[in-house]
This record gives sequence, structure tokens and C-alpha cells, in this order.
Amino acid sequence: MIDADQLALGMSIAGLLICLANLGYMHIQGYTDKTNNRLFLVMLYLLTINTVCGIVLPLTNTEKLTSDSIAFIHNLFRYIYFLTHTALSPLFFFYTASIIGRSLVENKTRAVLKAIPFFVTEILVIINPLTHFVYTIDDQMAFHRNWGEALIYAAAVFYFVMIIILILFSWKVLTKKKKTTLILCFFIVTVGVLIQLFIPWLRVEVLFEAIGFTGTMVSLENEDDRMNASVGVYNRAAFGVDLEAALQNYKKLYMLVIRITNLDAITRMLGRRRMIYAHLLVSNYLKTVVPRYSIYSTNPGAFVLLLYHKNEEETDEIAHNIDNKFREPWIVGESEVPLSVVLMRTELPEKVKTVGSALYMADAPLPPDLDKTILEDDDLQFLLRRADVERAISRGLTEHSFEVYYQPTYYADGTLHGAEALLRMHDNKLGDIYPDEFIPLTEQMGLIDAVDDFVLREVCRFIRSGIPQDKGMDVINVNLSMMQCMKKGFAEHINSIVEREGVEKSFINFEITESVAATDYKLLGNVVHDLKKEGFLFSLDDYGTGFSNMNAVFSMNFDIIKIDKSILWAAEKSETGAIILENSVRMLSQMGKKILVEGVETEEQLELLRKLGVDFVQGYLFSKPIPEKEFIERIF
Repeated sequence: MIDADQLALGMSIAGLLICLANLGYMHIQGYTDKTNNRLFLVMLYLLTINTVCGIVLPLTNTEKLTSDSIAFIHNLFRYIYFLTHTALSPLFFFYTASIIGRSLVENKTRAVLKAIPFFVTEILVIINPLTHFVYTIDDQMAFHRNWGEALIYAAAVFYFVMIIILILFSWKVLTKKKKTTLILCFFIVTVGVLIQLFIPWLRVEVLFEAIGFTGTMVSLENEDDRMNASVGVYNRAAFGVDLEAALQNYKKLYMLVIRITNLDAITRMLGRRRMIYAHLLVSNYLKTVVPRYSIYSTNPGAFVLLLYHKNEEETDEIAHNIDNKFREPWIVGESEVPLSVVLMRTELPEKVKTVGSALYMADAPLPPDLDKTILEDDDLQFLLRRADVERAISRGLTEHSFEVYYQPTYYADGTLHGAEALLRMHDNKLGDIYPDEFIPLTEQMGLIDAVDDFVLREVCRFIRSGIPQDKGMDVINVNLSMMQCMKKGFAEHINSIVEREGVEKSFINFEITESVAATDYKLLGNVVHDLKKEGFLFSLDDYGTGFSNMNAVFSMNFDIIKIDKSILWAAEKSETGAIILENSVRMLSQMGKKILVEGVETEEQLELLRKLGVDFVQGYLFSKPIPEKEFIERIF
């Protein structure tokens, strides 16, 4: 026959060992500063006390009738058990609310109302020695349940229902990991409660709770996957999860982004390892300003602070204190290191409504002409504009926002030579967006391949129409981006597109800017060689604006060298400029290169270029870039 006391003793010892292991792990990890950490520790300590009571009660059960002191100890530990165990269900509710992000956002009145069942049941237990509302111990030391215990179970059911409601209403906020863990823990604890309710002698409730809390600790309280180990604060993934919960739950909070603007220079000066140490110094300083759980490292050189329960004046003071700290040099080893920063302060969710928008502040390139170190309100319009343009680019191909314009090129005698294909963008919401704005963003978003392929197909379609050939055009120029040229298999990809379109390859002249040509001579030289072998032509664009190795660039055998408009315009303003233009044309001619000069806007400039013997000209004197239909009308 099963000895109920021995069974209860074994269950309690097992529960105690689990609780002690969990407590040791929590304190070793050191993550005890967040609200959910503290609530979890309180529950673990209460559960540990429960298991101790569960050990003492069966050990004293047989001797309580023979010794008054043992009877006193037995009754005392039973009282402690009820006092501590009654608090577990409401604490688990408030712990769940904290994990979800709701615990700190409610007003005090609602929080107090939800805590009323907890207060009532605790008071019933506290006064039980006088009232015996919860349980009674008769003269034979027998235990009898009273209506108060039923009320305790009713309160537990109330909080369990509230937990279910919390999880359901926060379903979109919760990660899969949190959902699974909370539901599993809730299920295990509920099973333990029901078993002990209907089979009182099978005292498994505390053990089931210890098992459920262990799973919670391993899954939710272990924050290793949320931490940036090198600097000891939360990582980018944790920022996304926490900010999503904050946007769902908080009516108002502030975000402060800290961007180290001279990161590359300092890294070169210190080396990567010492730069990591510098980041650690910064994170340690930030921990003295705000709680650790408010700090995130989203990128190298970028920290984000989520400032809960702070008003505008308080967040402004924090920003200025941090700014003043960075005005002083940081001591890294034996070196004094100047870390320059820009701080961006904004309000959520009024001005930043999504995680993506918030990350723009941590990721987006900063304007080069900033005249202040703390940006807020109107100062941050460039970020909002960037976000709008990125959304426009994302929908651009499906909504047909992109269009290819053509700017004609001419022989120096005024005869039509060809045209340059230039991409333009017309968004339904933002209107016209200039290439200088959308092209760099398209590259950063990884969409440049799709956009450049669109341009090439449009050019092929226009060539296939036969109109360029009928009007005596020799070539259409297509710009290549650096990101395109450097990708493996690029030449094969381009060749396959043109072959599918069925147009003559020699009618397409790819333009590569001088800065692109200087990035990787060997790789780019292979691309140029492979495509020229297929029949394509190549031009070097923006000649005179870069710092390329002349021998390496010209070894790529470009068909045309396009002299940048700045050299032509400088030739009109100074004798030095005229000398540079004249000698550039002479040198290129001696090398056997065809020459095209951009930016021709006046008859005087055209006459100058004719005298110098350039081959082709392009500029507003003839036409600005215009849509295909208008271009066709112009050349007919």
C-alpha cells in the first residue's frame, strides 16, 4: 500500500532540489534587475518555502499527537505553506503580464482591482488562526478544509482565466518561444493543481509547479540569445521584439539613438579588438544612466535606449548628459580616444510607429552637413523621408513607378549619334523622386539588380522596335552599378537577358563610372573582357572626377571615354581649367580613344569642343533627359 506521507516527502524533496537549482542558476546568470526577473525570483523563493513545508509536514505527521512542540512545528509549517502558496497564482499572473509587456502600463486603479482576490485570500490565511475560515485543526490534530480554501482555489481559477485572456489578447506581440513556454507552464501547473484538488493525498502540486517554473526559467529567464555578449547589453533581435511589445502596449515612451560617427577612423586607430573594448566602456557608462534592460546594441557604433515612464524634460536631460560625456575623450587602455556621436531623440508611437521605422534611425546614413549633435523633431525629417522613399522603391516595380528616359548624344557636327538611358521614378504618393535619392537606397535595399534589369529590358525593347536604327543611331548607353559589376556570374546574366530579347549586342554601350572602375581592376577587367567578347561596347563615365590608376583603367579597353561636365565648365572659368580640358582631350586622342564630353549647354562650349577635336557631345544644349515617346518625337 502507498504511504501518503512518504510519497509527499519524496515529491517535496524533488521539488526542493529543482527550486534550489533554479535559484542558483538565476543568481549565477545575474539577470535579476527586470520586473519579470524579480517576480520570477519571488515565485521561486515562495515555491522553495512550499517544498520545505512539504518536507516538514510528513516528517512531523506521525509525532504531532505525542509532542506539543512537534505539533506546533507541524501547524506552523502548514500555516506558512498556505500563506506562501496562496500567493503563487496571482504572482504568476503578474509575471505573465510583465513578460507580455503589460505590467507597467496599466494605471494603479486597474492594477489594484486585479490584485483584490490576492489581497482577500492572503488576509483569509493570515487571520485563519483566529477565524478558521480556510482550515481547522481539531483536537485530534486532524486537518479539515473550510470554505476559505474553496475561495483560494476560486481566486486561482480567476487568475488562470486572466492569464489565458492576457495571452490571447497579446498573441501577435508574443514570440513563438514565449507563447509555447507560457502555455506549457500554465498547462503543467494547472494539471498539478487539479490533481491535488481531486486527489488530496497525492501531493504533486508543488512538484508540478517546480517543473513548470524550470521550463519557464530555461526558456524565458535565460537571456543568452537576447544579449550582445561583447558589450553586455541587449542585441538587435531583442530590440525588435521588445519594441514591438512596447508599441502595442505603451501609449507613450521615448527612444534615444546614439550613433558613433567616427567609428571607421577610431577602428583603424585602435584595431578591432580594442574597439570592442571601447564599445564595452560605452555600454558600461550607459548602464549608469538608465537600467540595463533599456539598452540595446543594434549595430557596431549604434546604441538605442528605450526610455519608459520618462517625460520630455527627463529624456532631454538624459540626452544632454550623454552628449556632454562624449565631448570628453574616452580612456581606452593607455590611449585617449575621441568618440564623436550624434543622438536622435523621438517619441513613440506618435512619431515612430513601427520597428522598421525605429531601425532606420539606427541604420540610416547621416547627412554630412549636420551642425548639431542632438537631433529631434524636425531634425529627423530626413529619416522619415528615407523611410517613405524605401517604401516607394519596394512598390515601384509592381506599380510601374520606374520609367526609362533618354538623353540624346551627338557627333560634334550635330549629327545624331545615340542616347543615354537614364532611370526616373514617379511615385503615386511622393511624386517625382530624383535618381540621386533613390539609386543609393535601391542598392542598400538589395533591389538594384531588379531595377537595372528593368532598364536593360526596356532598352532592348526600344532597340527591337527598329526606331533607333531607322533614325541613324549607332548606340544606346546603359549605366552599370558597382554592385552589379562585382557579382559573380554578372556577365553571363547580362548576356542571357540581351539574347532573350533578340537585339544586336553591339548596339548596347555599357557605361561604368571612373570610381567604379577603380574599385577592383582585376574583377571588373574580366567583366569588361567577357562582355566585349560577346559584342557589347563599353564607356568610362565621369572621367576626371575619380582617382583611378590610369594604366589599369585604360587597360580595360574602353571604346569611349566620357569627360565629366565639371572639366568642361571649369575650362570656361579659368586658364587652368582650359589647360586640363585641352590636355585631357589630347592625351585620350593619342591613346586612340573616342571622346564624349558631357554637360554642353552653350554654343560657345560646343565650338570649343569642335576645335579640340572631340568626337561626341551631350548636354542640355541639345536636350535634357526625356521620356521615350517625347524622345522619339524629337528625333523624327
